[in-house]
Amino acid sequence: MRFVKFFLAFVFAWVFVFVPAQASAETTTVILVRHGETFYNEQKRPQGFLDIKLNENGLNQAKPLAKSLKDYPIDVFIASPLSRAYVTTETVAKLHGKTIAYTDERLKEINFGDWAGLTPDEQKEKFPEIAKAWDKTPSLVTFPNGENLRDLQYRSRAALEEAVAKYPGKTIFIGAHSYVNTAIICSVLGIDLEKFWQVPQNNTCVNVLKCKDGVWTLVTMNSIAHLGKLAK
Repeated sequence: MRFVKFFLAFVFAWVFVFVPAQASAETTTVILVRHGETFYNEQKRPQGFLDIKLNENGLNQAKPLAKSLKDYPIDVFIASPLSRAYVTTETVAKLHGKTIAYTDERLKEINFGDWAGLTPDEQKEKFPEIAKAWDKTPSLVTFPNGENLRDLQYRSRAALEEAVAKYPGKTIFIGAHSYVNTAIICSVLGIDLEKFWQVPQNNTCVNVLKCKDGVWTLVTMNSIAHLGKLAK
């Protein structure tokens, strides 16, 4: 009888302690990608919420990106609703025989407000103080009728955490934008937004992040090897 009690106690201990620990130790992989090039990217115009489509080069960049990932098991695809990110994501998803699970408004690029669409010269002419601050102290800038990097980081990190909570232990592809990706990487690694410009994101770059027990690890950052380059 004592043996039976001991055995049952052991089983209960295993179920309530060991099994949950195993479940919580699942590693979730996030493949975070920036969209391909647009006409505005060529002209160095900030796009933000503007729905600018991929140019011909951007469409061509998405194809080798997709081919480079076609043999990598990806469970779910999520994208910003803006077409440049959506089409880039869709191009990769098609080679996996999948569709985009959902789009998330929180993955949109930073809202540049009145700054959106301006050429570099127009930025300096219309908003000289913002142009100077954006280059030197980006974390302190709030765009007129737009938002700031902390706003962006808060919403994009929330979108990331929700995706990981929905698909624990899976591999998730997220198609987003340059500043979204940088804000997320800074957030999960505890990098202050003052160092924002030190985390670059080229068109169709690949970042690989892993999350285990709430701890994030950056495995790959800003890889454009699929374009035949190590950096740009």
